[in-house]
Amino acid sequence: MGHHDIQQVCLNGHQITDSFNSSPQFRKNFCATCGAATIHKCPECGQGIPGDYKTDGVIAIGFSTPVPTHCSGCGKAFPWAALKAKLANGAGSQAMDALALVEQVCGRFHLIARQIRSRHSNRDTLVVNDEYDVQDLLHTLLHIYFDDIRREEWTPSYAGGSSRVDFLLKSEQIIIEVKKTRATLKARELGDELLIDCQRYRAHPDCKRLLCFVYDPEGWVSNPRGLESDLSQKGDDFEVRAVIVPKGH
Repeated sequence: MGHHDIQQVCLNGHQITDSFNSSPQFRKNFCATCGAATIHKCPECGQGIPGDYKTDGVIAIGFSTPVPTHCSGCGKAFPWAALKAKLANGAGSQAMDALALVEQVCGRFHLIARQIRSRHSNRDTLVVNDEYDVQDLLHTLLHIYFDDIRREEWTPSYAGGSSRVDFLLKSEQIIIEVKKTRATLKARELGDELLIDCQRYRAHPDCKRLLCFVYDPEGWVSNPRGLESDLSQKGDDFEVRAVIVPKGH
């Protein structure tokens, strides 16, 4: 006869380990993929999340324990069940879901940027110092949900000039513009730049939605929610959303 080990899962549904008890060295407080906190018990009833099924004398190779969406003890949905349900929705809601996923990645960016600085034995890592570092890390994180991520495509001419797109999700018709604040790029300058970008990207043939991601670790933007509200807009054929992280310093 065998028995189930316990599995550890992040709040977004990424499995950390399915051998929580037998291999404690694989436990993590936060997910290395998305930065979310992890659990190994049902938040409602406290029952352990079933993990690897172990049988004495038998070694399973190539078998992956599925991540359940509901607790077998109380029947309540786990925190990641809603996200999995959104991903399973029909084609009519895919574009909106894609934008929500990009927002979720951006919302976790600061937590992940801090987490990756703490590596085992002080190994080399990515320290986010400038806008190129932000782009590199964000590009990596976008691969969690998207396959076709295109960088630096030319936008149509606007006011006598043209520029490159930071990221284009072509099938989702989403462009992502990345900014990192600094002493010479505070709220006023940032707002002016992004308003120009909004007009330029509106003419891009593959852009129906624009997400402006602003990384502000030093807190140069004193009212991030106000700036997000000022920049965000929604029309019949073009939508703009702004995400500034972190908020509050």
